[in-house]
Amino acid sequence: MENVHLAHPSQPGSPVVRGDWLGAEGKPTLLLYGHYDVQPADPLEEWSSPPFAPEVRDGKIYARGSSDNKGQFFAILKGLDALMRTGGGLPVNVKWAIEGEEEISGKSLEHYLLDNKDEMAGDAVFVADNNFPRPGLPAVLTGLRGLVYTEVEAVGAAADLHSGTYGGAAPNPLNALAWAIAALKDTSGRVQVPGFYDRVVDPDPAELESWKKLGIDEAALLRDEIGSTAFFGEKEYGILHRTYARPTLDVHGIRGGFVGDGPKTVIPARAVAKVSMRLVPDQDPQEVYDAFVAFVATLQTPGVTFTVRPISVDPPVQAPVDGRGVQAAARAFKRGFGQDPVFVRMGGSIPVMSAFQKALGVELVASGFGLPDDRLHSPNEKLDVAQFEGGIKTTIAMLEEYAG
Repeated sequence: MENVHLAHPSQPGSPVVRGDWLGAEGKPTLLLYGHYDVQPADPLEEWSSPPFAPEVRDGKIYARGSSDNKGQFFAILKGLDALMRTGGGLPVNVKWAIEGEEEISGKSLEHYLLDNKDEMAGDAVFVADNNFPRPGLPAVLTGLRGLVYTEVEAVGAAADLHSGTYGGAAPNPLNALAWAIAALKDTSGRVQVPGFYDRVVDPDPAELESWKKLGIDEAALLRDEIGSTAFFGEKEYGILHRTYARPTLDVHGIRGGFVGDGPKTVIPARAVAKVSMRLVPDQDPQEVYDAFVAFVATLQTPGVTFTVRPISVDPPVQAPVDGRGVQAAARAFKRGFGQDPVFVRMGGSIPVMSAFQKALGVELVASGFGLPDDRLHSPNEKLDVAQFEGGIKTTIAMLEEYAG
């Protein structure tokens, strides 16, 4: 592999480990991503073997980072090594980068990509930092929901007031926030911000069909994971559709006034609510934020002023099913593991994914070789040897399929 080096971002932070092989003239360029940082190994006493001394037991590799993400990226490097040894080169041009701040949502890689667009230019990025939905069933990611996280502050009087003296005349910011929050979303789960759904794109029919292969047990999901008596949301959409491909709005916390033991009859001067919106393709975070701010302003009651502050913004990410990279990955997983993958989305956000698309405009091909029981971030993290070997085969196939 040519040009392997430590690259330091323009902003303080962990270095990016970089390498290139650019000898496939006329072929596309595939970027490969991983991260070398890991979660702390604590509690150490719960490990069956030292967390930073990999040990193979019963067909499993035990170590911190074995699955998240050093083991998975090492499978990619071993795939490159196998191709180089047998063919003297690679079927496509390759640029790889391993960064050290994924676990803390650091910005070093994002700064590096923005500062080195020409150096990092490519056609697609292949990311192996996930797991199979269940053993024997690979998955390729086709979308991630984005996030607009806000803080809404309501201010009424100049100071907290006695409710006996001023109740009925003084504005109450907690009441005002309650009325506003109730107006943001109706009881069927539909967000009431004007224009909120205008840009929402329905999933590809191939995605909807693929989700059926997951065999989700909705009763077990409700009982064992959510722990409630009923689902909530847009009833015209299935549970996976709601969590994968529909936007939503949720309130995460409210503070203000008196919440201690015993009585204190105070009308608070100030109250704050944390409100976020999960976005899907093709919603624009800035448009949604602006519409949210404008709508919240219409919900103010006399004597109370609302202020909205952005806390976190991450755009939704889409990887179309018919994309060259996604289709190459589907064929590669069939070769590597003997099973067609399902196309899935994630309800959460992964900032590094949007960083590649925002900085470089490349196609995203995201997947992983892990299994659901790999104990990520926990003692005795592991990666099955069979998954590691399948990852090597899939990497080889991915490069060959993407070239063809």
